[in-house]
Amino acid sequence: MAEHRIRIWLTAFDHRVLDAAAQQIAETASRTGAVVAGPVPLPTRIRKKTVNRSPFIDKDSRDQWEIRKHKRLVDIIEAGPRTVEQLTKLQLGAGVHVNIRMLFSCPVGARSDIVPGGAERLCLIKHCRGF
Repeated sequence: MAEHRIRIWLTAFDHRVLDAAAQQIAETASRTGAVVAGPVPLPTRIRKKTVNRSPFIDKDSRDQWEIRKHKRLVDIIEAGPRTVEQLTKLQLGAGVHVNIRMLFSCPVGARSDIVPGGAERLCLIKHCRGF
């Protein structure tokens, strides 16, 4: 039987809302009997912009703005149908963007993605047509 995994990427501009959403996902998955790896904090992307305060005489007077995009990764291993059902019913905080990918073990010769940091071969569902 193929091992099912759910990989959830969470992004938000507010780290407190993001941590609460990641914790809620991890608790819900572990309550249904699935094995949870994470939440893993990923590097924060900081975008900085410098603009002139005035277009005419005050060239040396500038404002600096930044926006931070915080990211978390949650892997749910051995996810069953009850886990998927409970995750679809979750109400996460406003401003949290969720990207979900379902992974499972590929047969030899199928198109696969190598998981970073591991020797295990996993593929996306859309690439394996024989299952």
